[in-house]
Amino acid sequence: MDGDCGQEGTHTYKSLAEDVPFSFVEPPKRSTGRLIMHSMAMFGREFCYAVEAAYVTPVLLSVGLPQSLYSMVWLLSPILGFLLQPVAGSTSDHCRSRWGRRRPYILTLCLLMLLGMALYLNGDAVISALIVNPKKKLVWDISVTMIGVVLFDFAADFIDGPIKAYLFDVCSHQDKERGLHYHALFTGFGGALGYILGAIDWAHLELRKLLGSEFQVMFFFSALVLISCFIIHLCSIPEAPLRDIAKDISPQQTLLDPPLSSNRMYEYGSIEKAKNGYVNPELAMQGERNKNPAHQTQKAMTMKTLLRELVNMPPHYRCLCISHLIGWTAFLSNMLFFTDFMGRIVYHGNPYSAHNSTEFLTYERGVEVGCWGLCINAVFSSLYSYFQKFMVSYIGLKGLYFMGYLLFGLGTGFIGLFPNVYSTLALSALFGAMSSTLYTVPFNLIAEYHREEEKEQRQQTPEGDLDGSSRGKGVDCAALTCMVQLAQILVGAGLGFLVNMAESVVVVVIAASTMSLIGCCFVALFVRYVD
Repeated sequence: MDGDCGQEGTHTYKSLAEDVPFSFVEPPKRSTGRLIMHSMAMFGREFCYAVEAAYVTPVLLSVGLPQSLYSMVWLLSPILGFLLQPVAGSTSDHCRSRWGRRRPYILTLCLLMLLGMALYLNGDAVISALIVNPKKKLVWDISVTMIGVVLFDFAADFIDGPIKAYLFDVCSHQDKERGLHYHALFTGFGGALGYILGAIDWAHLELRKLLGSEFQVMFFFSALVLISCFIIHLCSIPEAPLRDIAKDISPQQTLLDPPLSSNRMYEYGSIEKAKNGYVNPELAMQGERNKNPAHQTQKAMTMKTLLRELVNMPPHYRCLCISHLIGWTAFLSNMLFFTDFMGRIVYHGNPYSAHNSTEFLTYERGVEVGCWGLCINAVFSSLYSYFQKFMVSYIGLKGLYFMGYLLFGLGTGFIGLFPNVYSTLALSALFGAMSSTLYTVPFNLIAEYHREEEKEQRQQTPEGDLDGSSRGKGVDCAALTCMVQLAQILVGAGLGFLVNMAESVVVVVIAASTMSLIGCCFVALFVRYVD
């Protein structure tokens, strides 16, 4: 680790707070080591996601979950996330914890992920030890497993917003770009390792005999990786607590250098400055408002006005959210059905045949090969993320965004038209270009929008009501991340109907390709790029 890491964490806030307490100063440059530590959260999250992708269906089948409840399992989590994500993002902008604004939320969601994994991977074993009655056992098995899956999905989807907001708060513009590339890089590594671990046959290994079953083995590794990664992440870059800044700066002093404010109570674009490594005047005023009882009502009203603020967002924010929705809808459509596509279409297996039949065993072989395809996707995603930082100087964010959608659209189209084992595995690498793009480019654009607005505020003489409603980066990241949950809802509600109508999962791959190519046109024509 770089030698300046320790000094950076302990002295930066104090020295800058004393030297330039009221000016708009970029946070200090973060070392590569600190940004890698920050990215470990994405590694741990994606590792656990890969384990869930490999094991959640066998777990649900093993406890006897009725088919009528499958849609509830897959739709409940994204619906909750879609409704609560912007509210939590707004709340985190006002969090006054001594530990910072984002890290308390990240820690809570990490613990919920751990609890969810414990329930869906170990619930059956625990219930079997506690309940003997078969009927009661079945009900409790299904209930506990469903709760575990929904809880894990909810927390894992939700946690991306606070992690991105945490990065935006504590890093300069250049470090935000570097940090997002590291996030995508370690997301790919985590997914690849998770898929490889899930593909190992643990049946004859001593660890499986020691822990009891393959599900317990996977929980052991998942919990170990998740806890280790998030401890590193939470210790990566310190946050300046909101109430500490409020103590250091009086309201009279803050008036000498007014914060970013809006002349309209519900204006979307009043973006706060990042706070770690320098004193944020807006955060100081926010802290003073929170201390003043007269502003408690206004803070409560933030929840009521949140939807209005999202509806009134500037057109370029809205277009970015729509493009993100199109991209994730295309990506999830393909990824959720990819192993099934391999088993049914490429290998010509049948999941509904008897379990000892050739058709069923052929289907299982196709699913296993499909998992290796997902592993190839994850590895290529990491490699593509690494080369993105070199490509962006030549083709820009617009070129990267367009290329990610185009490669995915062409790859899925060829897979649907010409299903073959080797070509499908080779083209699955192109899925990694899409996942890397979705994890980096939209958030880079959000950072560009923030930077542009902050420059405009510096060039103007800010006037207006200092008590106006303030929006933070947490809401902006949450609005973008909400599109992932909305895409899950659309995919979960619509693709099953589409497959039943066409009586083939090929339609899923073709639909994903079509959606991605539509996204190409959208990102080229409607998304705004900052020069």
